Amino acid sequence: MKIRLTIFLFSLCSLTTCPVRADTADPPFHRGVNLSGWFQFISSASEIQFTRFDREDFKNIRSLGCDHIRLPLELYSVAGPAPEHVVDPLFFKFLDEVIGWAEDLGLHLILDNHSFDPSEATSQAILDHLVPVWLQIAARYAGRSSLIYYELLNEPHGIPDSRWNAVQQEVIQAIRSVDSTHTLVVGPAGWNSYDHLKFMPVYSDTNLIYTFHFYDPYIFTHQGATWMEPSAENLAGVPYPYDADRMPGLPAEYVGTWLGSEYQAYEQKGTDAYVASLLDIAIHFGREREVPLWCGEFGVYIPNSHTDDRARWHETVRSYLEAHNIAWSLWEYAEGFGIFEPGSYGLFESDVNLPIIEALGLNSPPQTGYQLRPDSTSFAIYDDYVARHILLNPWLGSASANFYHTDSPASGDYCITWADANQYDNLSFRFSPVKDFTCLLNESFWLEMQIRGSMEAARIDLRFVDTDTDDPDDHPWRMRYTIDNRILDWDGTWQTITIPLTDFREHGAWEDTWFDSKGEFDWARIEFFEIVAEHHDLQGIELAFDEIRVTDESGSTGIEAEKSSRPNSIVLHPVFPNPFNRCSVICYWLSTGDRIQLKMFDIRGREVCSLVDGNAGAGRHRIYFDAADLPSGVYLIRLQADQQIKVQRVLLLK
Repeated sequence: MKIRLTIFLFSLCSLTTCPVRADTADPPFHRGVNLSGWFQFISSASEIQFTRFDREDFKNIRSLGCDHIRLPLELYSVAGPAPEHVVDPLFFKFLDEVIGWAEDLGLHLILDNHSFDPSEATSQAILDHLVPVWLQIAARYAGRSSLIYYELLNEPHGIPDSRWNAVQQEVIQAIRSVDSTHTLVVGPAGWNSYDHLKFMPVYSDTNLIYTFHFYDPYIFTHQGATWMEPSAENLAGVPYPYDADRMPGLPAEYVGTWLGSEYQAYEQKGTDAYVASLLDIAIHFGREREVPLWCGEFGVYIPNSHTDDRARWHETVRSYLEAHNIAWSLWEYAEGFGIFEPGSYGLFESDVNLPIIEALGLNSPPQTGYQLRPDSTSFAIYDDYVARHILLNPWLGSASANFYHTDSPASGDYCITWADANQYDNLSFRFSPVKDFTCLLNESFWLEMQIRGSMEAARIDLRFVDTDTDDPDDHPWRMRYTIDNRILDWDGTWQTITIPLTDFREHGAWEDTWFDSKGEFDWARIEFFEIVAEHHDLQGIELAFDEIRVTDESGSTGIEAEKSSRPNSIVLHPVFPNPFNRCSVICYWLSTGDRIQLKMFDIRGREVCSLVDGNAGAGRHRIYFDAADLPSGVYLIRLQADQQIKVQRVLLLK
């Protein structure tokens, strides 16, 4: 690999007049990623799903060999109205914690003001908020470590370079009035284009890093992108570098457009030499100004491109940047330009796209194949925060929702409020990965939550939705339970509801049209939990929800009768799945603590393995069993405790 890379760099640099040396001043960091879609794509601080990433993600990023993270922030959206633009304290609460993670782990963190609409020119309102907002941020973090950086504005566009340069100078001066130490990141107008670096003035402040973005050739890096005009949704399979035999045909709708022109020119532009010639523009700027350069964004949109082509482009760009002492940050980490396999859940332990990691020169993390296992213990959906690996996916229409409401939560600091919903609006929580409820269903788990509202004779649905597979006869089937005044009193007080999973009833499916239920709901692949205005609109009504969980334990009085019905002898629950392919879940119940033996025998009565042999407490127990070393066949599971024996037959099929 080192020999191949050396040859590659030599051949690439020989195509330009730039020697392989430190063309720019030393940047303080070198390799990083953008954590997009977190503090971004929001209209208020209350829409931030703080648990989307956590400290473990920062550790994972560092383990790749990255030394910095760029954090896009919708600063305009988390600040109040002009002229003060007071930043929401909730935003600062979240950001304080993130900064703490970065500092604890020694990661450089660039606070990127991503107040940005690609379809509209940078507005005067965006420019006007810069000074008041950055004054607040700089005052708050002036005493923090040098690992924190302020990037003034992402991709200003649609305004003259002279106008943006003057605004940027004003912001620099404002920040320096309260924070004289932290490094600032400045960039040119024209979408932070390398072509516009030359129009930037020589700022008097010397504690600056100069940024630019790189996505050329655009017809390769943005094939499949829907946010452009015209949309490139139907452009797919463009190779890198250019290969006439692999080039897709040009869709008719692109003839006569700029995409059509780029398609015709791709034979010349889809080459390493062309990419190097464009990067040389930034390199020349850095060498002339003797300033540190940082490519704050580069990447290839995943859906319509091939992994090998993406890897080749990434290696070309990354290697050339590094050869010329330019730091870089990949756009993105976990989204459409990211490091994970297409269509995966984005799990660090199983879904990392290793060819991309290798092309970026990063450390390849060990990967284990993802396997969906049945849930066997209680878990939270919402408990002050939406739980990790659950994504908010609400359909709000004109409704409003606040997932950090502080007015009298049932417990903790926050609750969810939902107001003015139209019929069919919903609060949707997407499990990622999907969940297997079969063991929970078998063991009589229930959904428990707190609800508060004043809406006499009103009805809402709670429902689970399974996955929609590629089978044309399959649909996202629903299991629902209707909440009305027969279940609780809508008297404005918090009330606990506990619904056995077995009490949910199949409702059908909606997929462009309605499908009546067919008994095909799949408890083994649950993708959504939803709270739905299924029966009528909720205009003028506010509901609140808290402590949403799937559980077999509760402090509420509404389920004491169910608790009292628990067995007073040992129980060996049906093994799931059965038949099974390698892995299964074995669940059992002990009425009292005792010494137990849980063993497996073949059909002739010979012991093949001992699963448990020792003391165990009273209550429900679960173990995962991996039969990787056993041949297919019929086996017997035997549980012995308190002078009782329970036996169950299982079938292993490989």
